[in-house]
Amino acid sequence: MAHPRLVVVGAGLAGVTAVETLRSEGFDGSVTMVGAEPHAPYERPPLSKGFLMGTESRESVFSHPDDWYREHAVELHTGVRVTAIDRNAQVVETAGSERIGYDGLLLATGSRPRGLDVPGTELVGVHQLRTLDASEGLKTALEDAERLVVAGGGWIGLEVAAAARIAGLDVVLVERGDVPLGGALGPRVAQVFADLHRDHGVGVLTHREVRRFLGHHGILEAVELDDGTRLDADLALVAVGAVPRTELAEAAGLAVDDGVLVDAHLRAADPRIFAAGDVANADHPVLGRRVRVEHWANARSQGPVAARAMLGQDVVHEDLPFFFTDQYELGMEYVGYAPPGAYERVVLRGDVAGLTFVAFWTSGDRVVAAMHVNTWDATEPLTELVRSGRNVGADRLADAAVPLAQL
Repeated sequence: MAHPRLVVVGAGLAGVTAVETLRSEGFDGSVTMVGAEPHAPYERPPLSKGFLMGTESRESVFSHPDDWYREHAVELHTGVRVTAIDRNAQVVETAGSERIGYDGLLLATGSRPRGLDVPGTELVGVHQLRTLDASEGLKTALEDAERLVVAGGGWIGLEVAAAARIAGLDVVLVERGDVPLGGALGPRVAQVFADLHRDHGVGVLTHREVRRFLGHHGILEAVELDDGTRLDADLALVAVGAVPRTELAEAAGLAVDDGVLVDAHLRAADPRIFAAGDVANADHPVLGRRVRVEHWANARSQGPVAARAMLGQDVVHEDLPFFFTDQYELGMEYVGYAPPGAYERVVLRGDVAGLTFVAFWTSGDRVVAAMHVNTWDATEPLTELVRSGRNVGADRLADAAVPLAQL
């Protein structure tokens, strides 16, 4: 094999799927995984969905039983922070002054929640959500709280708002833009989610920002907005996006620009170093541009590609970006890449009001992204359509009489 000593920094989904692949591909050299969290690798989607709501157990979120790592000769270090990469010596250094040598290194350091630079974030009752411990803390807080304010109308914010409403809390969501998810979905489709939450009793405030969190004796009591509005709250969630954890790579002299810059093989400029998951800003051979994706499916698919590339195989990561959400009675899957400016129009088919529909983001007559809501046989044909790059007129896209597979 190409590298007898392989080290993975980061014990999230990208890291653990890489380790799984190294062993399943027959690599019998040294495999070391170093994670800063005190837990073995686990899945993050349940943290704002099933685990937070109490429908999934704590044990169910872990990727493997603890003895899996021993059985597969994976040296797993949890609760250990890597502080430096010495590329010349080919070692990583930990906070405990340990030096771990590598012949191949995978950076799977993920991302961290973006903070709010406002007074009061240290108050008891103000939360962020990224880790299992944070989800457990928020879950416990939800059991005793009555009024939740969510700062930020992205996926995490909306999923937590839905979980809190189902649990019976009064919920207000504060969004700085025109509509929650406006950047991700565009105004027309994002409005569906805003209406869904309002229909379930969430107060959705747009064009507003949090000015400060107010408390008494160190405990949250209210949230003050930039227009002076005061919202009573005994619980708040800051969910205003995430930042890739690139500090290690940057300090080591690797090229960093909204993530670690890697090619389609997920290899950095240093041929011994790779990156996968939230931290990787990768050339995408299908999309023809660099993309950094902060979703479960991307970490799950990039980890194995990075592992095979580390083993010297000629592989590229070409899976399309994919994400999903579950909020109240709405289940959704999205495939493709349609940031603002990358598409011209959105075409809808189906029953939008009844939450059973398909949306197409188009550039010219080419579908660059597609999404279904509660239409569970649509994912495969939508993926094939986006990947094909085929030109399809808006009339056919909108016509429910034309089967998706024929598009």
